[in-house]
Amino acid sequence: MALPQKVRIVEVGPRDGLQNEATQVPASVKIELIHRLQDAGIGIIEATAFVSPKWVPQMADNADVMAGIQRKPGVIYPVLVPNMKGLEAAIAAGADEAVVFGAATESFSKRNTNCSIDEGLARFAEVAKAAIAHGIKVRGDISVCLGCPYEGEVAPAAVVHVAQALDAMGCYEITVCDTIGTGTAGKTRRVIEAVARHIPIERMAGHFHDTYGQAVTNVYAALECGIATFDSSVSGLGGCPYAKGATGNVATEDVLYLLDGLGIETGIDMQKLIAAGDYICGVLGRPTLSRAARAIRAKAA
Repeated sequence: MALPQKVRIVEVGPRDGLQNEATQVPASVKIELIHRLQDAGIGIIEATAFVSPKWVPQMADNADVMAGIQRKPGVIYPVLVPNMKGLEAAIAAGADEAVVFGAATESFSKRNTNCSIDEGLARFAEVAKAAIAHGIKVRGDISVCLGCPYEGEVAPAAVVHVAQALDAMGCYEITVCDTIGTGTAGKTRRVIEAVARHIPIERMAGHFHDTYGQAVTNVYAALECGIATFDSSVSGLGGCPYAKGATGNVATEDVLYLLDGLGIETGIDMQKLIAAGDYICGVLGRPTLSRAARAIRAKAA
């Protein structure tokens, strides 16, 4: 299959990238990061999560963040919603897209959402129905598609089961997530091909963590399958609280370097993207995890 000519990047740094930070990141910083990312040409930016502050205190400022964004025409700001209470708050905050999620293994589902896979999907079906009724598009993420911290290998059929449920509840796009970064190119292809027998490839997306240094390779494998939408996080921010040792999402800069090298259109300015990464890393007081950003900075020095 020919590689896509154009790819959409879903920037998840402001939400997935920052949600596990131990020190509270001010809403003003999150808003500034979002502004810098949209100025770099990113058209989809996962802004925040409407979750319980008891469980994810970093996202307690969700309404403030949504209120503070100077929305750029054409840019979409998805928000994570785990239940009806979260959806109601997201609607009140003016969300234009909601993200619901399921897990491919029972153990991860119970640790992450305190319920079985099917119980979680039933809950999200209610959320999706209400969101769509309010004119809010719904995206569905599937966790631990390429490996589970509790169960190890994950059968492609388990991923297909969740994907079909998300499709049935009206998700316009379904994301195959390597939550703990254990995936390889072969596993990536097998899972995507299995799901693509039931869901059109143009309605699928990829989300890869870089724990074993395979994320960019997995992005390329997914491109070869026809995937043209990828989640990534500026400077490689993020991790997973339920997956010991899991590192951040694949760095947006590294994915962009790959895509630029392949002549694939994204509309993203690398220099502005690196500057956005420098900004948030400066606030957090640590260096970028993006190899491309480090190399480009060193070359310019």
